Amino acid sequence: LKVEDKTGGDIRQLEQNTQKFLGALSQRPEIQYAITSFNSNFPQYQVDVNVARCKQSGIAVNTIFSTLQGYVGGFYASDFNRFGKQYRVMLQAEPRYRGNPEDLNNIYVRTSSGEMAPITEFIALHRVFGPENITRFNMYTSIAVTGAQKAGYSTGDAIKAVQEVAAQTLPQGYGYEFSGLTREEMASGNQSILIFILSVIFVYFLLSAQYESYILPLSILFSLPIGISGAFIFAKIMGVENNIYLQISLIMLIGLLAKNAILIVEFSLQRRHRGMSIVQAAIEGATARLRPILMTSFALIFGLIPLVIGGGVGANGNRSIGVGAVGGMLIGTMIGILVIPAMFVIFQTLQEKITHPAKQPISELTNFEGEEEEFGD
Repeated sequence: LKVEDKTGGDIRQLEQNTQKFLGALSQRPEIQYAITSFNSNFPQYQVDVNVARCKQSGIAVNTIFSTLQGYVGGFYASDFNRFGKQYRVMLQAEPRYRGNPEDLNNIYVRTSSGEMAPITEFIALHRVFGPENITRFNMYTSIAVTGAQKAGYSTGDAIKAVQEVAAQTLPQGYGYEFSGLTREEMASGNQSILIFILSVIFVYFLLSAQYESYILPLSILFSLPIGISGAFIFAKIMGVENNIYLQISLIMLIGLLAKNAILIVEFSLQRRHRGMSIVQAAIEGATARLRPILMTSFALIFGLIPLVIGGGVGANGNRSIGVGAVGGMLIGTMIGILVIPAMFVIFQTLQEKITHPAKQPISELTNFEGEEEEFGD
């Protein structure tokens, strides 16, 4: 987080307003800590150059500054290759020759007459207090702030708390901008919503092409929120945040849950075309595909258990994906096998009221055994 002074005012005033902002932010229950390393009272030396004496000796002011930079601050000179690696050459005096102000007496500059004169003849040191460094963000003077949310709160809750406190405490002419991971999270959060919507739209159009209907695919899509809610319920129980990994599992759940719904709807639709009533076709379709759905779903759930209980590097991301997928598949499967047939009855009834399809009579020889062999388990 960067607190910005858009008025171009005094740096100490910016520090005071930032400390006031941090004090109010620390009182929020969502925030564990909010701190800044900025200090406007950092001890330092101010170098004043005697320009008139430099002109008398024929020394450019830039020469004074470059000499100080080279001996005290350090100067990048060149690179060289050795043993298959590239090394950087830095020009700087050894620490024992630049640790005290008196060491500047040993640094010399060349005058216009060719003589060497100590650099202290042309500069004066004054002990002052000020910021160690001044940073700019979006071309404004800024102070960096770091913080973290308390356990039980998500980063979204912390971001909302920052926005509310900033609106209450920062005066006119001051602002803030999120940076680093928080900025990326906010940007990716908006992208996740767009990706989720596009995924649902693509699934809808594909199902519409398969069933040659714009109504029947809704029986599949309306069953998806059950599994999605299951993922959030399990995430809440397991203490998992709504992070990018959980959002990836939600995208994955769209395909997994839609697969189960497609099996039931497809078999129910075939039985309806054979002349069964809509309700009976839904019951028969759900009964026929109950065992395959349970087998594949629980195989996936048990396969994801290691992600939920595993540790080591990347455990947080793996756990988020595992918890979201396990919760969504478990609740989506157990409740979905009851909801999907009801959705089929509702939307197939609407479909037939609009299109009025011709029904085929049920043959006495039709027992659907061939269909079971065709689709298999």
